[in-house]
Amino acid sequence: MTNANPAPQPSRDRHVTWHDPLALAAAARSMDGMAFLQSIQSGALPPPPIIALLGISMANVEPGKVTMVLPAGEYLFNPIGMVHGGALATLLDSVMGCAVQSSLPPGKAYTTLEIKVNYLRAMTMQSGAATAVGTVRHLGGRTAVAEAEARDAQGRLLATASTTCMIMDMPSAPGKAS
Repeated sequence: MTNANPAPQPSRDRHVTWHDPLALAAAARSMDGMAFLQSIQSGALPPPPIIALLGISMANVEPGKVTMVLPAGEYLFNPIGMVHGGALATLLDSVMGCAVQSSLPPGKAYTTLEIKVNYLRAMTMQSGAATAVGTVRHLGGRTAVAEAEARDAQGRLLATASTTCMIMDMPSAPGKAS
């Protein structure tokens, strides 16, 4: 008979720090999307808290195209020893959304309306970091469509995704009238 309650394992620790997301949003109000993302990539502006939490790094920013990398850290594992699909979906959502943002003028913002992810291969410690590239396929006045692919360290396809984003005026700062 197998023991259903194995001996406790030593715990692990991961410390995450982040900067005020409202200050980051305020910076976004005064810049076009490309300049804003380049400022995050260069370190002139801090990354959003979700990027810090998951350990994602921004590798490349071009108009309509963004590349980010997600480590295969065990802090992202699901109960069966693989990176949780939600972490990979967040990476894909981030590169697609940022690809849209890179194409926006000052005063405009986006929000994800829907996302579709196709998982093709498990992301494990052996597969290494995932590199995702998001590309804008359509940018209109009210909506945008983007696609993304995530590949492992060996270049194997992990997942594909597509999104529709709503384009809108940048929300006013908290506490200020629109």
